[in-house]
Amino acid sequence: MVNTLDFDTWQALMRLQADYAAAVDSSHWELWPDFFTEDGVYKLQPRENHERGFPLCTLTFDGKASLRDRVYGIKETLFHDPYYQRHVVGAPLVREVLTDGSIVCESNYAVFRTKLNGLSTVFNVGRYMDRVARTAEGLKFAERLAVYDSEMIPNSIIYPV
Repeated sequence: MVNTLDFDTWQALMRLQADYAAAVDSSHWELWPDFFTEDGVYKLQPRENHERGFPLCTLTFDGKASLRDRVYGIKETLFHDPYYQRHVVGAPLVREVLTDGSIVCESNYAVFRTKLNGLSTVFNVGRYMDRVARTAEGLKFAERLAVYDSEMIPNSIIYPV
């Protein structure tokens, strides 16, 4: 099992993480699906379910089409109290480099939320468990599982974590 990367790949992985956070923090929702492979998966799951092996997730999107549908929902159909969010993401811990070149890694994250008329609060904290694929366009998420720590979350999660 290999769990190290060459410098250029490490830099590309760090850039993927940083660009992802920058895109969703700046409300550039149309960019979000492009961080994923065509059949990429995004899931938001409580830690308790993950640790017990329960498949139930708070959000699940399979493939770019469903990611684009969520973007449409965010921009056009969902009614909610708007807020800003800000990600703080730790450096990824490379768990394994698979034989196809995919990278299995995880990184801690904290997302802060600021409502337009209020103070910033801690919104969601957990870890990303990623499988990152090498593509002709660079590194992309084949799977991004955001496992959040708290059993209590706001009653609506609109934006990607």
